[in-house]
Amino acid sequence: MTETKRDVFDDLVEELANAYIALDGEGIGDDLTNEDKQAYLKDYDAALPDDLPVIPEEVGEYIRWCKSYDGIHSISEALYYATESNREWIYRAKNSDAFARAWLLGVWRVEETGEIVKLEAEK
Repeated sequence: MTETKRDVFDDLVEELANAYIALDGEGIGDDLTNEDKQAYLKDYDAALPDDLPVIPEEVGEYIRWCKSYDGIHSISEALYYATESNREWIYRAKNSDAFARAWLLGVWRVEETGEIVKLEAEK
């Protein structure tokens, strides 16, 4: 799932607006059932945070490689073995926080494209 909490909220607002328009107009709008409400709450809980770390594609590929490589198990090892260009980006102000959050969450937004990348859970 690559839906953020804001996406779920926007969906709910859209549905409520449509129901209101239908009630205000000539037809009768569909009721928002308790099952609908519970489904929105479930979707909201499962959705990704809105403030995902934003990192360059190259750094994201490095995290993906580290997480799949059997020899790198910790963030300190990842920092130690990072290429010079990755290290330069990571150690710039605020970037180390974004790197750490991406590492821990296993999900981030690609700086160049806005795409959300989510690592698969270990099996």
